[in-house]
Amino acid sequence: MSMSVAVWEVANRLGVVAGTPAELFSVLLAGPRRTVRLPLPPDHALVRTLRPLGHLDLVLDEPPELPGPPPAGSVDLGDPAAVCAADPVRVTRAYEADPDPRGGLRPAWLRAGQSLLRDQDPADRALVLLAALDEGADPRTAAALTRGAAGSPWTLARSSRRPCTALTAAPDGRPVVREDRVLAVACLPDGTQAALDERGRLRLPGGRAGRLADAVAATLASHPATALAAAGDSVLTGDRMGTVHAFSLTGLEQAALHSGRVTALTATATAPAAATATATASGAAPSPLPAALTVYSGGTDGTVRAWRPGRPPGRSALARRPCPVVALHATGPYLAVAWADGLAELRRLDTGGTAVFRPGPRIRAVAATADGTLVVGLDDTVLHLACRACRPRR
Repeated sequence: MSMSVAVWEVANRLGVVAGTPAELFSVLLAGPRRTVRLPLPPDHALVRTLRPLGHLDLVLDEPPELPGPPPAGSVDLGDPAAVCAADPVRVTRAYEADPDPRGGLRPAWLRAGQSLLRDQDPADRALVLLAALDEGADPRTAAALTRGAAGSPWTLARSSRRPCTALTAAPDGRPVVREDRVLAVACLPDGTQAALDERGRLRLPGGRAGRLADAVAATLASHPATALAAAGDSVLTGDRMGTVHAFSLTGLEQAALHSGRVTALTATATAPAAATATATASGAAPSPLPAALTVYSGGTDGTVRAWRPGRPPGRSALARRPCPVVALHATGPYLAVAWADGLAELRRLDTGGTAVFRPGPRIRAVAATADGTLVVGLDDTVLHLACRACRPRR
């Protein structure tokens, strides 16, 4: 097993994202003591690299009988359909041995290899490769991968090579991409972009953005936050103890939703139905009652939870997986979720349907748009994926 394949295999087994031994080492150092079973011999280079890591217990299984490097001509490394249908281990080893870019296929494969190594349909591999292509790739490669991805649940609507550290949506629904070093970004009701910096403090353009935002900024100056969102007339923050705080001009509400740090927040707001009906019947202006909030939070405990301020939190999780939540964003019936193992989800909250996508590299942020598009932010790319099966009902 080559070093790349070994790193991807170990990362997949541990529920983390890593493309090199150094990245894997760094991710493991930041986590708790782990035990991992490796299908590797004791003298494999990756085993020698990981042994000094004191809080990692290595259990070495008998390595499987892997095929040797494919003979010349057995897999056409320049044919997108062929590489998507072939054994991914053999394709990886062949690309490692041959530096020819093959119209952009080789760098795309080696970039997205951790996803491609997983068992999946050729159409899903074609979509992953299409999303990983460099802008300078041969247009014929992109066209062939687009045809090959026709059976995937997704269509790649757009891809742009740009850094991304955080995502949200402006009041008009347009995705907002941040490229600077921030933990999260949220759009206040007036369109102001508030950001949570790496120290957990609120940063506002010009330093001030109204009484509520100023009050939240003052609070976070002494009690740093780990997550940020805004909706309606409220600003939401999460902390390292697992508590979510809902700030509004009428007061503060909070709920302990997670065991461990809150890593992601998003919220939606709807006008109170009773107030709207009363105003319509009387011909008066709508009531100034605050909007009803639904808050979605994710944490290091691997759960996504829903909470409505003013009500006790529910006991059941909306989603649960054995790795931390990285990012959340809700719009209308859609909830976008990113996980630390490199999985992105677009959930239909009204039907329970879910579509998933693994780009390969780690995911920094996600956002959902009103038309069922999933926006995925990577370290150097922003992807717009339209879900064929997730469109709103007409």
